[in-house]
Amino acid sequence: MITEHAMLPVIPGREEEFEAAFAAAKHIIAASPGFGGLTLSRCLERPSAYLLLVQWGTLENHEVGFRGSPAYDDWRAALHHFYDPAATVEHYEVVTTD
Repeated sequence: MITEHAMLPVIPGREEEFEAAFAAAKHIIAASPGFGGLTLSRCLERPSAYLLLVQWGTLENHEVGFRGSPAYDDWRAALHHFYDPAATVEHYEVVTTD
């Protein structure tokens, strides 16, 4: 299992619109093979900044399976116009837990 860590800098003043669009679009990513769940959090200090964490079975599930699918075009059309600048995405694997 890997975690996609995406920093989403939403255009100030469009936060409510973004949250509604995300709620309507999350079924797109949830239908992807290897999807294991997600959380979307809003920054308290910078209310237009969001953190998206997505669990994937493998890196390939995200990078090849989802991003290479027609569903990703729908995801991008629904959400990417809210970001300025573009989202920053990195992938993490667990090293240790307690």
